[in-house]
Amino acid sequence: MVININPQNPQPRLIAKVVEVLADGGVVAYPTDTVYGLGCDIFNKHAIKRVHQIKNQPETKPFSFICPDLKELSHYARVTNYAYKTLRRLLPGPYTFVLEGSREVPKMMLTRRKTAGIRVPDHAIPLAIALQLGRPLLSTSATDRDGNPLESAWEIEQALGKQLDLIVDGGPVPGQPSSVVSLVDDAPEVLREGAGPVDEFRS
Repeated sequence: MVININPQNPQPRLIAKVVEVLADGGVVAYPTDTVYGLGCDIFNKHAIKRVHQIKNQPETKPFSFICPDLKELSHYARVTNYAYKTLRRLLPGPYTFVLEGSREVPKMMLTRRKTAGIRVPDHAIPLAIALQLGRPLLSTSATDRDGNPLESAWEIEQALGKQLDLIVDGGPVPGQPSSVVSLVDDAPEVLREGAGPVDEFRS
């Protein structure tokens, strides 16, 4: 099923529909400030396993997740003063920041080093979903079998429709993935250069 949601002013009743699907263990596709993403409730193991199957990735590879704001993010990560100043300056924005995960993060969402990739995208739809869900929203790019990004709700429906419970059409997205930056131990490291400028993190 595809539903159209206004990307600037998401309709609360439609966001509530998405949240209902997620709360029931569903997997949804949704737009972000970078690419279309696939997501679920990070506390639902079965739903996470479904995303791994859709992405054809091993369950040992954790996904990133979206928090609606920095306050919520601080519940799920150890945020130093340096990290907080960096996040406050650059978020919401096209970044995924790798931080040391807190005890609140499910083990399936952590790397062996107990780190997690966390996003606060500059897009009203995923922020509204995560806020109303009350828990972080898993975030991984919607791609076809060859790993190519699917850049519209129509493309997602054609490629993955049967595997998803809901597709949110929020219009066009930039189509460039987020920049991934590790802030672990206050030692910035660029893991992937994407939509967000990363020059300040290069040594």
